[in-house]
Amino acid sequence: MEFLHLIAMAGQAGGDQGGGNMVGTLVMFGGVILIMYFMMIRPQQKRQKEHQAMLSAIKKGDKVVTSSGMHGKVVDVDEKTALVEVADNVKIRFEKVAIASKS
Repeated sequence: MEFLHLIAMAGQAGGDQGGGNMVGTLVMFGGVILIMYFMMIRPQQKRQKEHQAMLSAIKKGDKVVTSSGMHGKVVDVDEKTALVEVADNVKIRFEKVAIASKS
């Protein structure tokens, strides 16, 4: 609320020329926000959706890499976890979100 009041006062203090200048500033500010959205926020959301789709498609027998860098083969999968065999007779249960990629 105070911000809008300051904008209104800035427009009045500058006279007729300040009003047009303020509109230009607001348009530039909106443009910067739009550019930030398309350069930063939208790609991150897309990556997150792709990762979520990959996690939901994990099945028994898939080779995966965890976020900690461990490579293994999925032995069992349930709703939130996956049992990954990292060596002969060595199986570790991971949260699905800890799986970074399929290899």
